[in-house]
Formats: sequence, structure tokens, C-alpha cells
Amino acid sequence: MSSQTTKACRKQTTASVSPKAARRPSGRRQQWEIKNPHAAGVDVGSTSHYVAVPPDSVPETESSVRCFEAFTEELRKLVEWLNACGVKTVAMESTGVYWIGLYQVLEEAGFEVVLVNARHVKHAPRRKTDVSDCQWLQQLHSYGLLSGSFRPSDEICRLRSLVRPRANLVSAAAAEVQHLQKALLQMNLHLHHVVSDVMGATGTRIVEAILAGQREPEALLELRDKQISKSSREQMKAALVGDYRWEHLFVLQQA
Repeated sequence: MSSQTTKACRKQTTASVSPKAARRPSGRRQQWEIKNPHAAGVDVGSTSHYVAVPPDSVPETESSVRCFEAFTEELRKLVEWLNACGVKTVAMESTGVYWIGLYQVLEEAGFEVVLVNARHVKHAPRRKTDVSDCQWLQQLHSYGLLSGSFRPSDEICRLRSLVRPRANLVSAAAAEVQHLQKALLQMNLHLHHVVSDVMGATGTRIVEAILAGQREPEALLELRDKQISKSSREQMKAALVGDYRWEHLFVLQQA
């Protein structure tokens, strides 16, 4: 969003969007049965959110659409306005990760939040601006035409926020082990041939000693665990004779 758009939204934070921009839906709306009379719609953005409430929940002189910035204090003002308008349920699109902060604030405030898949409403004919987007979501939600995406309980969401980064870290660590082994091979150090796990106790001690400046095979051999049976002392000593080049040592240290 451009800086001009952000400034425009900032001016509209406490004041309503002009009634002309947020004109009330046509009389055709009255032909549908209202199932959620206290429904609101939110067009989620990276820096601002446009919110539409039922037209009859605000005075005639005020607009049923307002713009709030994505900052936490602005979200609290958004909640206050929804409460003042008597809103009970809110529909929003799952736009990237920008919806998460707003979703959590609304959920904690006691609103029923319907997270809508953007694909289900992106072809709607009246969605041309941020204002019409949130109005269209509010209108569809008031008719009960929107189905929410699955959102697990708060405990599961918290656990998922921890498990996913852990899986990423484990995957990244495995890739770094491969980089470490490649750096060793480029120095003609065949450590992975004489120990079962390069990142095991023996392998870690030897790699740390090499990075500390140790180059003598005999000294490195003394770091070998006595329980290692994969290779003999002579084989391991031969595997620890290498061509130590500074660029490969740098890569080894980074890995």
C-alpha cells in the first residue's frame, strides 16, 4: 500500500468513510432473509483494515464503513466500535498472515469470527474497492452465505506455533550437517567413514578441535570415544590427515 493510501486511512481512523463512498446497499437486499442481523465484514490489509457494519446500526449521519490501521491500539478501537454497533459476528478473508493479529483480538473480545477463504468470494461482481470489499463480506455474512475455514482451538494454535518452527530448525540442522560433511571431504578428511555420526560425541569433539587449530592426527585421535568399534585406530588416524584450506575451514565453522 502506498504512503498516500496509508495517510488517507490514518485520517479515517477516528472518522467514518464518507457516506457517498459507503452508500447503503440497494433495495434488492431486502429480498433476502437476514440470518445474521449483527454481522460485520472486514477487508484485511497489510497496513489497514476496512470494516463494514449493518447500515441500521449507525446513525443516518454516519457511515457504516470505517478504516482502522493494523496497529494494536487501532485494533482495540475497532473492537470498541463493533461493540458500540452491536456486532456479534465478524467475517474476514484469510489474506496471508495479516488476518491473524486481528482474528486473535476479535476472538479474545468475544466475537464469533468467520475466516473466509478468499477464493470463495474473489469473483463477486461488486468487489472493486476496499470499501465495497468489506461491505460485500458484511452483506454475504448477514445472509448466512459464508462458511468459515477450520481454525483449531487456541491451545492447538499455540502448540502449532512451536512445533512448526521446531520442524524447520531440525530440517535446517540436517542441511547444515551435509554442508559440514562436504567441507570435511573437500579437505580430504574422511571423518564420516570412521565414525557413525559426525555430530556425535566423538565427531563433535574432533570438529571443534580442528576449528580451534588442532591439525595433528595423533592429538585428534585422542578425542576418540573408547566404545567406537566401527574402525581401528590406524584407520581413524589415516582419515584425520587432511589438506586444511582456510575457505573450507570457514565453511566448516559456519555449518
